[in-house]
Amino acid sequence: VTPAQVEIARLADNIYIDEIKKAGLYRQISQAYAALLPVRSVGVMGDQRTYEQVIALRAVETKDFMTADWFPMPVETLKRISNRIINEVRGVNRVLYDVSSKPPSTIEFE
Repeated sequence: VTPAQVEIARLADNIYIDEIKKAGLYRQISQAYAALLPVRSVGVMGDQRTYEQVIALRAVETKDFMTADWFPMPVETLKRISNRIINEVRGVNRVLYDVSSKPPSTIEFE
């Protein structure tokens, strides 16, 4: 992991949490974060192809952290988050939302 990748993850996570708070959802979510995935994605910006980083957004609701369900994030909130991350975080051209429950998935990416 490079310092530039750490900065990408930090900026994306700040935007994600900021938008969750603005939408009034922060207290409904047990855990939320933006993860930088170890893959690149093909995209188009302007008239050029880009090969940039991918951000995965994770938000869950749980009572005990032994099991968890993905949080049903409103589509308009996801749209704002995705647009902000892609427009404000240089080096990202794709944003995904994780809809996996625990189990079988874990809350964290490892």
